[in-house]
Amino acid sequence: MKVPLAPFFYRLTGFLIAGFWLQTAQASCPEPRFTDPGAIQIKDRAVLIVTHASSVFEPRHATKYGVDAAVRFAKQGKIPVVYLVDESPLQSYFFEDCQPDYWVKSIDGDIAFPVNVQQIYLAGGHAELCLSRSIHDLILQAAQRSQRNLTVTYLMDAVYSNGKTVDESDPFYKDFTSFLSVVTYGRPGGERWPKLTLLEATGAIKRLEWDYMYLKELLPRWDRTFSEDYRVELQMDELETRVLRRGAGLKPPTIKFHFIDSADLIQ
Repeated sequence: MKVPLAPFFYRLTGFLIAGFWLQTAQASCPEPRFTDPGAIQIKDRAVLIVTHASSVFEPRHATKYGVDAAVRFAKQGKIPVVYLVDESPLQSYFFEDCQPDYWVKSIDGDIAFPVNVQQIYLAGGHAELCLSRSIHDLILQAAQRSQRNLTVTYLMDAVYSNGKTVDESDPFYKDFTSFLSVVTYGRPGGERWPKLTLLEATGAIKRLEWDYMYLKELLPRWDRTFSEDYRVELQMDELETRVLRRGAGLKPPTIKFHFIDSADLIQ
């Protein structure tokens, strides 16, 4: 799928979009019918995993627009949609669409059902915690079945981060922390860990090289999951693809981590 390059203005101000949704952000879904993980087997070209899209973890609702856009995109493309839900109150979940293919109980973002696809879209989760657990489980499955190619797409306006991987030695540390303190001033809902969407974060970081530094640190431990035979790539939007590991041979199996501003931009 082709993703048009988002303008820098969109990257810097994407967080403002979510603000218009705050007044309608609370879920209105009726009590869902959960599917036992043992009854799920996803074998398709793609899947959308929405991990813990809840105001308990993201009280600013900054990812609501991105989550809803991701679900619309998936349904238009007939891509299975999975909502991972923990023990938070149902009304804390801010889905616009209450009819995914599966509602699944997942306390830590764990994936306890087989997912055999070539394309995974990720939305809704904490990049360093619950979403990290989701993607680690997913790539482990791929490695165990010796899958040749896999693209993992993070929808950046639908994923949040608390900056856990950002270190004082990073050249973008000051810009990141300054923006974080402004955007999350007051921390709604008594939240202890302020968070930004990945779209906000990369907009604040400003420089492309630094964006790649930040995103690389968010990746799951692919180096411990896939053998040296695998080629591993990192790309943001339609920008230059960075090769993290070349792999073996002329046409090695390839794992690509692709960060896209929003599902709205996928054609």
